Order: sequence, then structure tokens, then C-alpha cells
Amino acid sequence: MDHFQAATSADASSRVPPVLRGPRDPGDAWVEGDRGRFWGRFGAAGVLAYDPYKGVLLQHRALWSHNGGTWGLPGGALHHGEDAVTGALREAYEEAAVPADGVDVLFTSVLDVGYWTYTTVAVLVIEPFEPVISDPESLELQWVPLGEMGRKELHPGFAQAWPHLQPRLLDRAGRSR
Repeated sequence: MDHFQAATSADASSRVPPVLRGPRDPGDAWVEGDRGRFWGRFGAAGVLAYDPYKGVLLQHRALWSHNGGTWGLPGGALHHGEDAVTGALREAYEEAAVPADGVDVLFTSVLDVGYWTYTTVAVLVIEPFEPVISDPESLELQWVPLGEMGRKELHPGFAQAWPHLQPRLLDRAGRSR
């Protein structure tokens, strides 16, 4: 959301997206195909931030957003020519103040539907931080202990990926210490 300014002071919890103005990145668009409709002309990426003492950082998505009201990862559409790790870290910083220099990339996991990709960038927090809501895309940000992930209504894509991501996350995080 770095290229946008809210033209109104719309509440992030509103079911209507805020009115935005300013230059729009060409990646901020829907793509459609036989497997569905996805956000991000050049793909999308998000950060799975893991702090062994706090858990996983989740974003409670604004109601007006795609799958609004669910919990997912801070992230979004990639810019033209931007690699997934750079894009995920940029988006996570914009949406939740995740400091790129305070995390170590553990691995990436790619969902590829043929005409669109989503890359999960798993990171280990090496310098603790408190997330900050800095755009209207979040209702709240929360560190969720691993044992409590099942209590959240997860974004459908993240819910499907989580059982495969969790063991890799724990394995890689354990090796990084």
C-alpha cells in the first residue's frame, strides 16, 4: 500500500474498501483462469514470520478484502520484475512493520496454478518486534502460538497450506538456532 493514500478515513473493519488515490502499481489487479480468480497480476507473496517465543504473526483481514474476516499472512501483489522474497518482505513491512533486517529467510513454498503463483516466505524472527497496523487491510495483527492456530478461522489458502508449512517451519527454525 506504499503507493496509495486513503482519500477518506474509512474504518478498516468496514465492508466497503477505502477510497484510494494516487499511482497504482500495475501488479495490483486480478487475474482469472480455469482455477479461479487471484489477486496480483505478477503473482503474490506473503511472510510467515515465526518467533519461537510468540508463535506465528497473523493478520486478521479487513472485511472488504478477499476472504475478509479470516486470518492470514501479511503480504500481497508483487510488483513488475520483483522477486517473491523481496515482494513478501516489502508487503509485510508495509502491512505489519515486519523488519526485513530483523528476520532470516528459512525457505519459500510456491503454489503455482499455471497462470498465477503465491509464494510463502517463511522467516525466523532474530530481532523481536511488535507488529504495527499501517494500512486499512488489517483488522488486527497477532502473534499466535502454534498450538492455537486451529482456533483461528484461517484464510482458505493458508488453511490448506498450513499442515505442510508447519513441519518445515519447525524443522528449519530448529536448525537455524
